[in-house]
Amino acid sequence: MQDNQKTLKREYTFEGKGLHSGRKVRMTLCPAPAGTGIRFLREDIDPDAVIEALADYVTTTQRGTTLEKGEIRLSTLEHLLSAFSGMGVDNALVRINAQEVPILDGSALPYVRAVSADGLQEQDAPRSYYKITERISLRDEASGSEIVIDPADDFSVDLKIDFNSHVLGVQDIHYDRLTDYASEVAPCRTFVFFHELEFLFNNNLIKGGDLENALVIVEKPVPEEALSRMAALFNVEKVGVLPNGYLDNVRLHFPNECARHKLLDLIGDFSLIGTRILGKVTAFKSGHRINTDMARIVRERIKNNK
Repeated sequence: MQDNQKTLKREYTFEGKGLHSGRKVRMTLCPAPAGTGIRFLREDIDPDAVIEALADYVTTTQRGTTLEKGEIRLSTLEHLLSAFSGMGVDNALVRINAQEVPILDGSALPYVRAVSADGLQEQDAPRSYYKITERISLRDEASGSEIVIDPADDFSVDLKIDFNSHVLGVQDIHYDRLTDYASEVAPCRTFVFFHELEFLFNNNLIKGGDLENALVIVEKPVPEEALSRMAALFNVEKVGVLPNGYLDNVRLHFPNECARHKLLDLIGDFSLIGTRILGKVTAFKSGHRINTDMARIVRERIKNNK
């Protein structure tokens, strides 16, 4: 497969809040030379505080993917990485003044909209691919999560989620080179169960969460008192529950939007392999931990020329 690497045509600046820290963040996406990959510069630490978007640096994966290299730490970067991968960006420098990428609307769409308006800059260097030659499988017995990659001539994903939820049901999604990432994957937002929200708040997480950047799934009837408490936490006047079992803050873009968001996350986490792969991915109940563990396994195979 002969095609060239691509980078951005110009710089794009985004401002918003970190989902978990709640801190205001300013982030600028910049073009980068061929062969440099995706790198993050923590401007608030040092002019040379750069960390590469590689599985080598993954540490925690609780509610997002976190990279650490020495004193450089960066979290919740999977949506941006997914946008880069889905759009075909191979090389970019991301300048950021905090340790967490802004959550924006909880999807990859803001990045895709901004960059697609200008298109990408083709570079004078071939894009590299790693071809899967034998089955690679990984399973987490505790959660039941599983990812299998089989040999194939192109990259594709078959993903299924099952949270034992009567609201979500069992959802699946297929992705391949014919899928329009911009319209079918990028708009799909992160999601959370209503019963998790107070726990997350109480454990110093989702400080930057609001009712504009997540789908909230309501499994059981919720007393008005609990809804009022949640409205106060999010600093809105009132929240309610729709007949389909979602909080009434947003409307679904797709019936299987949650599965599509898990696909969005997987694409972002798999970009930490550091090169595009040719293989058929089958994922069940995937999450950041198993995604990044698989990315690390594939990356080690590449390093060892397997």
